Amino acid sequence: MRAIFLVDNGSLKPAAVFNLRRVAAALGDALGEPVEPASLLHSNKIPFDELGGEPARTLGPAAERRAEAGAREIIIIPFFFGESRALTDYLPKRMAELQERFPRVSVRVAMPLVDERGDNDLRLARLLADNVMEVVPDGAPPRVALVDHGSPIFEVTAVRNRLAGQLGALLGERAACVAPASMERRDGEAYRFNEPLLENLLESPDFRDATVVVALLFLSPGRHAGEDGDIAEICRQAQAHHPRLRVITTRLVGEHEGIVDILRTRFQQVTDHGRVLLELAPRGGE
Repeated sequence: MRAIFLVDNGSLKPAAVFNLRRVAAALGDALGEPVEPASLLHSNKIPFDELGGEPARTLGPAAERRAEAGAREIIIIPFFFGESRALTDYLPKRMAELQERFPRVSVRVAMPLVDERGDNDLRLARLLADNVMEVVPDGAPPRVALVDHGSPIFEVTAVRNRLAGQLGALLGERAACVAPASMERRDGEAYRFNEPLLENLLESPDFRDATVVVALLFLSPGRHAGEDGDIAEICRQAQAHHPRLRVITTRLVGEHEGIVDILRTRFQQVTDHGRVLLELAPRGGE
């Protein structure tokens, strides 16, 4: 028996949990077997009465419950764009703890949404292009800012930059330019690769008097990309300082129905081809 989990980092906002549940249900329909939504951290702190009476699950306890019920194979599908430390550091440690209790359980973790060493898959960039084109106003082509949270990991920021290049190619003349940006960054020269920050990009001469589409490279609504979140506040402040600046934001990547097809591919890569981000083989008898 196996258990399949769709896993995000976790949020304290109910909207993020609801979106993860929705995508997990759609993915389960596509696969023909149940997919359980779970977060690595945080979401279990949300009062269950804010979640329709159903508490949010974190992966560790949820996987242990499935192992106790007899699951011998756990497949984890990351709801992540790239290989963040949550996937390469925290997740292996947490699953190793599970195997200490259940040594006969195997764990396989699929590749994230962007597989840097895989095929040149443009589907995620096409989702971004769809989201941009949904909100592009009539008139001159807008400038586009592809914005993520910002990461202390260069490789994660490189994923965003790669997507910005693909998005620019797909939009072509429908956008004046496509520029990557971070919502925030850590202090210090070592994290300069996150530049430009969105607030600085909107202050630049090329953007502050233009129509700008902010393409949100986020999967679920939350404190940053949700309604009245940090990005919305950054955009409001920029427009207050520059009356000719017009900012339009897209919906989130995780709200596009096409995300399920990419997740299904990541699952099939595990089961059909053995392509994984992480594999923990069974340790032996209990």
